[in-house]
Amino acid sequence: MSNHSLGFAVYVSTFPQQRQFLEKLKFRNIRIFTSLHISEELNETYVQEVEEMCEWLDENGFWVMADVSPLTLTRFNEENLSSLITRLHLDNVRLDFGFDLSKVKLDGIPYGVTYNASTILKEGLLNSDAFYMHNFYPRPETGLDEGFFLLLNERIQAFSAKTMAFIAGDKQKRGPLHEGLPTLESHRSLAPYAQFVDLIKNYKIDTVFLGDVTLSDYELDLIMDYLNDQIICLPIVFSEINKNLYNQLYTVRVDSPSNLIRVQESRQYAQQGQEVEPHHMVKRVRGSVTMDNKNYKRYSGEIQITKADYPQDERVNTIGKLDQKYHLLLNSLYNGEKFMFVPAAK
Repeated sequence: MSNHSLGFAVYVSTFPQQRQFLEKLKFRNIRIFTSLHISEELNETYVQEVEEMCEWLDENGFWVMADVSPLTLTRFNEENLSSLITRLHLDNVRLDFGFDLSKVKLDGIPYGVTYNASTILKEGLLNSDAFYMHNFYPRPETGLDEGFFLLLNERIQAFSAKTMAFIAGDKQKRGPLHEGLPTLESHRSLAPYAQFVDLIKNYKIDTVFLGDVTLSDYELDLIMDYLNDQIICLPIVFSEINKNLYNQLYTVRVDSPSNLIRVQESRQYAQQGQEVEPHHMVKRVRGSVTMDNKNYKRYSGEIQITKADYPQDERVNTIGKLDQKYHLLLNSLYNGEKFMFVPAAK
């Protein structure tokens, strides 16, 4: 089992819709993030709705973190964070704008505290006891770039502190823009599974939260399977003749070049020993799954996955393609690691 985890952002305004999705995740200590200062959610029954939502989450075994500001205390008519935490059954609070962070630390709140990972460096408050959560970015073009994100995480992780970030969903995206809620801008239009694996493998994020309302069962199953076995699955559409390639455990050859994944076991699986006839010899674009045909002599049956574009070759069949929204997985699959081909979603 992985030390990493998947969490979900839950909102008062969408909780009635999310509750059905969350039913399947009860009593598994799944992490929930909610914000208690989203202006567009405020109405006359807001406080009551928050209390009911948090009570349901607590009763059904979820771990709950709330994003709070000094205005939150006023809105709930509470004198301090401790009383608010007790009232709403919170396991952790994320301190947003307006708090004197040095004073909060001195107060010694007897609950978990999370800081804003994207802005905390200017405060100079880094310690191993806290969590550091990045923002999500609803407006396209405003998400973090990879270099800055990597720098922030390296500095935080140097203190052995835990990091958290967001991915965008693929099903119901949260308003008002409905354009995804990722931390990284480059993730915005990609498959949630690819985003998730990228954050864990390449940035060492501890907990990845879905920022949007829900994600598809297909993506959820891929993520949960990865947390269970740490094996990357590549969703591919194979023709009938190559369906035997699904759900087999493969190894990336340790001597694979940087732009090509060579499959160590491929020849022993290739069409179950049949001679590979030339078929569909086309330009091999990034994400192509190829198999050498009989014109490649002793290499016949070798399977490769292209991480760059290669020209057409009469000795090489293209037998499948990885959808562009999953291409990021190729950057997360290293030499010597195991992986599988799985049927793509219909």
